[in-house]
Amino acid sequence: MTKTQTLFQSYDLQDTLKLKNRIVMAPLTRCMATDELVPTQAMADYYARRADAGLIISEATLVSQDGQGYPNAPGLYTEAQVAGWKKVTQAIHQNKGKIFAQIWHTGRVSHSIYHQGQVPMAPSAIRLEGRVPRTDDLEYETPRAMNLEDIERIKSNFVTAAKNAQRAGFDGIEIHGANGYLIDQFLHRDSNHRTDSYGGSIENMMRFLLEILTQVKAATPDLAIGLRLSPQAYANMKHDDRDKELYDVLLSRLNQYNLAYIHTGMFNDSHNEFLGGTVTQYIRKNYLGTVIASGGYSADDAVHAIENKYADLVAIGRPFIANHDYVTKIQEQKKLVEYDPEMLTSLY
Repeated sequence: MTKTQTLFQSYDLQDTLKLKNRIVMAPLTRCMATDELVPTQAMADYYARRADAGLIISEATLVSQDGQGYPNAPGLYTEAQVAGWKKVTQAIHQNKGKIFAQIWHTGRVSHSIYHQGQVPMAPSAIRLEGRVPRTDDLEYETPRAMNLEDIERIKSNFVTAAKNAQRAGFDGIEIHGANGYLIDQFLHRDSNHRTDSYGGSIENMMRFLLEILTQVKAATPDLAIGLRLSPQAYANMKHDDRDKELYDVLLSRLNQYNLAYIHTGMFNDSHNEFLGGTVTQYIRKNYLGTVIASGGYSADDAVHAIENKYADLVAIGRPFIANHDYVTKIQEQKKLVEYDPEMLTSLY
């Protein structure tokens, strides 16, 4: 089978969504919304130009203002934001594309500049080392540990964001449980030192995510739900050997949740000694449903992953920023424009 045949096979996602090819546009943090965190017409045009992907996963979208960690990242918690996203989904659907909203809360990967001087929240009061991106070299602060009221509120915010995504016309949602953000912070020993029902044991550390999934599914039973995970701590997180034991249990448990897919949360999905292969291969070994590979894949890498059954779909990131016609170029075997960080200053 040729590269074109492999990547351009259709794919049935949960028997409800037929994807026209196996290429997914990865979520890409562009920070181009208004100061009120409302999606713009330029964003609608940007996504619509890429609607020939089998599936687009939106940039990370806030479930609440207290989850903000980057400037001008869009939200899905106000009516204006829902209206802005409607323009995006309508533009994509007019071009016969499909899009999921990736919804998130950044937790400790934030700063008080986004929260009227209040420090951000996290599972535990453990500071993330490093500097806040897109600022004048501000350092991360020690977050405050979430209390049970905070936890209940944030779970409710994920439910509301899922409902709003449905109202805005998204074909599904992806819950962002990766890359060191809030949900991921509950799932790793580096960031979760709680001693209550949300920390300590594997069952307790998984509870926040599984309760979000349960509540979102109950509130939006017809909505396709994907999940992004980072079993290997690498972004905004320090490694701990005990994490694998948790993810062995978690991935097995997730087989009961009828998810649309699990999406690898890696920037570079290379061989990992800790997991005995790539993160995508590890997920495939433990999870029976659809797997989306992500993390520096070329078209050739994508073909290899699909043909070797490591993944069903492959998400492409930076090449999509540089090439709005990425899918056509791959199909016609044309040369790609090389990604340049300067491209992040505009939505082409």
